[in-house]
Amino acid sequence: MKKLDTFEKEILDAYEKGELKSTFPSKTKLAKFKAAATATFLKEKRVNIRLSTPDLMDIQARALEEGMPYQTLIASVLHKFVSGRLVESASSLTRHSTRTPQKRGDG
Repeated sequence: MKKLDTFEKEILDAYEKGELKSTFPSKTKLAKFKAAATATFLKEKRVNIRLSTPDLMDIQARALEEGMPYQTLIASVLHKFVSGRLVESASSLTRHSTRTPQKRGDG
């Protein structure tokens, strides 16, 4: 098990002391959340696209890093882009699509 940081320790301590209480959303908020989830995840259209092999490899690697199927990652990125919420962050992975070919030596 991983070591807890200070914030996580505070939460665990509060839980163990019984200081945390479960709350439930109102029926109105729950209906709003359900409608948003349905609208967000309703997949009624199929789209076929062509990608370069290096780009697909990078997408699959990022999806693995995020713990999700690569098609789900693509759909998520597109949804965030069209809703204006796309924020790029650096990945720890080496990108295949930006690698420069190695030059061959003559000897």
